Amino acid sequence: MTKPILITGGAGFIATNVADRLLSNGRRVIVFDNLSRSGVEQNLAWLRSRHHQRVDVEVADVRDAAALARVARHVSHVFHFAAQVAVTTSLTDPFLDFEVNARGTLNLLEALRACSSPPSVLFTSTNKVYGHLDDVPLRVAETRYEPEDIGLRVNGVDEGRPLEFHSPYGCSKGVAEQYMLDYARTFGLRSVVFRMSCIYGPHQFGTEDQGWIAHFLIAALARRPVTLYGDGFQVRDVLFVDDLVEAMLLAHEHIDELRGRVFNIGGGPEQTTSLVELLDMITEITGEAPVVLRDEWRTADQRYYVSDTRAFQRRTGWAPRVDVRTGVSRLASWLVANRVPERQLAPQVVS
Repeated sequence: MTKPILITGGAGFIATNVADRLLSNGRRVIVFDNLSRSGVEQNLAWLRSRHHQRVDVEVADVRDAAALARVARHVSHVFHFAAQVAVTTSLTDPFLDFEVNARGTLNLLEALRACSSPPSVLFTSTNKVYGHLDDVPLRVAETRYEPEDIGLRVNGVDEGRPLEFHSPYGCSKGVAEQYMLDYARTFGLRSVVFRMSCIYGPHQFGTEDQGWIAHFLIAALARRPVTLYGDGFQVRDVLFVDDLVEAMLLAHEHIDELRGRVFNIGGGPEQTTSLVELLDMITEITGEAPVVLRDEWRTADQRYYVSDTRAFQRRTGWAPRVDVRTGVSRLASWLVANRVPERQLAPQVVS
């Protein structure tokens, strides 16, 4: 009998999309989640309604090493998504941030190392490990920042960029990814790391601290203000979640070749937007222009980050397929169909 697949943080946004794809392909999935994040119970109910008994649920926390050890020995692959995800939270409670992101990851790695046949594992890190990127000269091009260096403009930031962990969140995720890579070197685990840019799509309940595309959409549809920190010309490459799921499945499919490697994953130079450009796009798509408030720059907010995804593309043939406008339109339709703006009426702000 085929072993199930373990997804830590399994009721979260990305995890729900990964789980649905795996379950739709006939695999069994163990959702490992402490259900602490807003919206995850709705995601879990949706997975259960679609896939019934093929979804196993372990309500537990990655800080519980015994719970991880108990589950890990029964699975074939692991997607490690459980995390404290907000820079702001890491600034106010760095101990919590470290315990979840760094210690929780080490708990998982030790659980996998103890298995007689260790499962492969994919870990989601962050572009925050590259720091503020304040050594990259930028210029303003109408409604966005862009690098003066043509190589960066054309290709984005590659994996050779020196690490400079910024914010407690950047530190904890950076520590976790380095453990992932070292356990491949030292203990032979089949691990791979994705340093991710901005991901968006269905099942994302965006907030001020994480999931800003969904947050902008929810604010517009609920006729509620958002806050732009800085000038709004910040640029990110954005990746629709369906494209990310394809990359993640390919990572496990090619794990023997990719083990012990790290890859920048995002929409790349072809799928980028600034904050003000996204607001204009949302106005066109929804017919609702968000009320915009202004505030000072926030700690660790990069003015420009775009992923160079060529390394992963060369090894797997993967490439994003969903353009920004199509993806934002699809997310808007999902939010309306699931009445998310109606349920999230309290004022919020965005990074």
